Amino acid sequence: MRFLVRDRILGIGDDYWIEDDHGNKVFLVDGKAMRLRDTFELKDTEGRVLIDIRQKMFALRDTMVIERGGEPLATVRRKRLSLLRNHYRVTLADGGTELDVSGRILDREFAVEYDGELLAVISRRLLTVRDTYAVDVVREDADPALLIAVAVCVIHLAEKERED
Repeated sequence: MRFLVRDRILGIGDDYWIEDDHGNKVFLVDGKAMRLRDTFELKDTEGRVLIDIRQKMFALRDTMVIERGGEPLATVRRKRLSLLRNHYRVTLADGGTELDVSGRILDREFAVEYDGELLAVISRRLLTVRDTYAVDVVREDADPALLIAVAVCVIHLAEKERED
């Protein structure tokens, strides 16, 4: 499954649609303005909140928390000792499952893997539409909303780190 994201600077209050490869709107990323911490909601086309994304307050490293239905789903943080490439670790709420996100995050060229198996590829390389990147969900049993939320988190964290 391929999803197309119009690239925007992910600041507070930014809203943007994510489309499928046929141009149909599938998800809305709704950035919440006027909050103490960075907050986004991933909504369906009916406006129902599928996933909440929030910056974790009082963490030693910048951390984003992904929730579904008010329950924690995953935590995203930069991996320690990742000098050459952007490297993020996603810890799912079950505690034992970790996803690895690595690549050139700011260039929108990175992958999401679980235990060495590719789950999704985020890339703008093959697209002709300017300022757009694709989220290609490789595995059919993967959760597209979660993988899109992970992409939103790591891009936001990388942009924030670059600003600092």
